[in-house]
Amino acid sequence: MSEPVKKNMIPLSEPEISGNEWKYIKDCLDTGWVSSVGSYVDRFEKMLAGYTGTKYAVAVVNGTSALHVSLIACGVCSGDEVIVPTLTFIAPVNTVRYCGAYPVFMDCDAETLCLDIQKLIDFFKNECAQNKDGYTYNKNTKRRIKAIIPVHIFGHPAELDGLVEVCKKYHIDIIEDATESLGSEYKGKRSGSFGKTGCFSFNGNKIITTGGGGMVVTDDYALAKRVKHLTTQAKKDPFEFDHDEVGFNYRLTNIQAAMGVAQMERLDEFICVKRKNAEIYRNLLSDINGIRFSGERPEVKSNFWFYTINVDKKYKNSLMKYLISKDIQVRPIWRLIHTLPMYKDSQVYKIENAVYAYETCINLPCSVSLKEKEIKYIVENIKKYFESL
Repeated sequence: MSEPVKKNMIPLSEPEISGNEWKYIKDCLDTGWVSSVGSYVDRFEKMLAGYTGTKYAVAVVNGTSALHVSLIACGVCSGDEVIVPTLTFIAPVNTVRYCGAYPVFMDCDAETLCLDIQKLIDFFKNECAQNKDGYTYNKNTKRRIKAIIPVHIFGHPAELDGLVEVCKKYHIDIIEDATESLGSEYKGKRSGSFGKTGCFSFNGNKIITTGGGGMVVTDDYALAKRVKHLTTQAKKDPFEFDHDEVGFNYRLTNIQAAMGVAQMERLDEFICVKRKNAEIYRNLLSDINGIRFSGERPEVKSNFWFYTINVDKKYKNSLMKYLISKDIQVRPIWRLIHTLPMYKDSQVYKIENAVYAYETCINLPCSVSLKEKEIKYIVENIKKYFESL
């Protein structure tokens, strides 16, 4: 949550902390292992790697740092380009600029809100060329396109078969922004395991939390080793203060990892609750004209991190204001990144669906602790709003 919530307000998304969190954190305090080394860091990494079906995991301070260090480890350099969605939280786009690279903004799919794969294919076909060095270059800017960051919006995985195929053809590294989709699946395979790296976030509003925190997962041993090296200030020697490149203080603390271990023990339970509540929302909203509840495609199993509805744009702001007046915390989706002042001069490619999504989407309360009676109260007030028109 980004701001305090009134006592009686149904929050948008609050953490569920009712397992072994206190026990494990107390163990850290009792033993003195509170910083970035300790058994819980190792356990948390192993749990994430095992859960996502990847070989290696490196715990970091947040999802943004996971994306940043992944770009560096994958060889994104100053002057390169990275393809990003315009409909996303700003973090993945900012990390591109941290590297001195430039974002190229892509539209979203109208149904899933994830990156539009067909437009991506068209972009490579019409706007790019492969050079003799094997890399793909933007005809317009002459810059090398080194990577793409697909974001699994609100927990729903992007169309990964098409993405993997086109990126393999054009030698583009996939850095999965799976920060919202822990536990989601695409054709039976967990999100975060399709790219060169997968990046997760454990912010307070995510499906599991460590307060802050993130993780990089990968099947590439050399890449995992480099990520860990970079995130520990690029320290070359375990005893001497010898560093061989510019590194970062990006490692997760043992205390946070202890909380993460406790949360991971209940992740499947959380996903079950989120999916059940999504079905309740869907059923209750189905008889309200002018409302569309975002679901999932047949090949996908979403963790339903957020619950999103579409309404006519002329009702969006007044509906949100009405629900907030009824002590129901709601949010619009993100302002399109290419419209923000620091990115207004960036290249965009046929942005259409994302504009409609921004104009029509509202996020409803989605906490794991959300009760059926609260969902009914939310939907009843949506009905009352439309009846009052």
